[in-house]
Amino acid sequence: MNNKIKLAVAGAVLASASVANAGITWDAGDWTVDMNGNVNAFAAMTSADDSNTVNGGLAGTKGNDDDQVGINTGLLPSWLGFTATTRQNDLDTSVTISFQPGAGNTSALKGGNSANAATENRQAFLTFGDKSWGSVKVGKDLGIFGSTAILNDMTLLGVGAGSVSKGNTTTLGRIGTGYVYADWIGQIAYTTPNMNGFQATLGITQPWTANTTLSTSTVSSASSGTNDEFGLQGQASFSWTGDFAGKVWVGGFSQNVENIADGGTGSSDTSTAFEAGVSTSIYNINLVAYGYSGEGLGTTSLLGDAYDTQGNARDSDGGYVQATYVIPTGTKLGVSYGQSNLDSNAIDTGAVRGTLVESNEMLTIGAYHPLTKHLNLVAEFSNVESENQNGESNESDTFALGAILFF
Repeated sequence: MNNKIKLAVAGAVLASASVANAGITWDAGDWTVDMNGNVNAFAAMTSADDSNTVNGGLAGTKGNDDDQVGINTGLLPSWLGFTATTRQNDLDTSVTISFQPGAGNTSALKGGNSANAATENRQAFLTFGDKSWGSVKVGKDLGIFGSTAILNDMTLLGVGAGSVSKGNTTTLGRIGTGYVYADWIGQIAYTTPNMNGFQATLGITQPWTANTTLSTSTVSSASSGTNDEFGLQGQASFSWTGDFAGKVWVGGFSQNVENIADGGTGSSDTSTAFEAGVSTSIYNINLVAYGYSGEGLGTTSLLGDAYDTQGNARDSDGGYVQATYVIPTGTKLGVSYGQSNLDSNAIDTGAVRGTLVESNEMLTIGAYHPLTKHLNLVAEFSNVESENQNGESNESDTFALGAILFF
């Protein structure tokens, strides 16, 4: 397996999963082609007891029935990726393209019997470089800020938050309950060579449009703001090996947003955020701790509900802790807790202040068993609670059983 980003397998390796990390490779002229990916699906059952309005809440809400069931992919979508690599003129070059089909039947939810499901295209990038001076990436790939947080999340092999009864391509895992989604972003990024464990990446990215919560009697979200500057994202890390192995990392995010006041005119601001984390392993135990803080960063997604209607940044923060242990049978047992918080501003009054999300938190307990070196069976329980600025909350429990196979 080459050393380029291959999310399906790399995510599992970083999450300490017991899976093989080799794709299917063959030579084609000057190129080595690697086909890789995964297929996964889960049967999930969600139970919710509340029906409060939490704008931006991730907990399930009570509808006509307290319980919902569905079969779909988990946080990690099913994946098929192709990477071709070669070395020419003292440069290592590669190209990666992938697509992600869903396992849910969206049409069936409308009374039809079609097997249609959403399909995404998350990667299309090239790289060039040399181990002596580093590498450059050009194209669409996982964002830099928040990437290590999601790659260390144990729910990457499971479901976490997000109902699978809606036929979505993926669930949320711990996105929005401990970190902000790194997402898949057009970028030009430089990564340094590995210098005795230290490595850093800095890139310019496609800028995001901010979401603002409108100050009307009916609370809703709307796109607002324009962008005349690239976003900036970066991350630096230090890794070490041995009986007590680990990695520490820090990262940053900055982006200018114009015309973010209600109506899309006037105010401008710069969204900024900082993150830090550590992952350590000793014997069969892995521990992860992560935290972030930002102004105008938003919650759950980049710039989601990041500003009020006057263009003032809302503060947000959060983090998660996680512990996993591999028992003698090879089964990885894990427990993880995280929370994401969003502050309201003085302009957030009435219905906006009351129903705007204040926090999303989740406790997850999971078991991940390697039936073979490629196939993992997964059992996972997650309790999600969402609270609005008035202190009203929704709470839901999700139990999921499924399998994920890597190749």
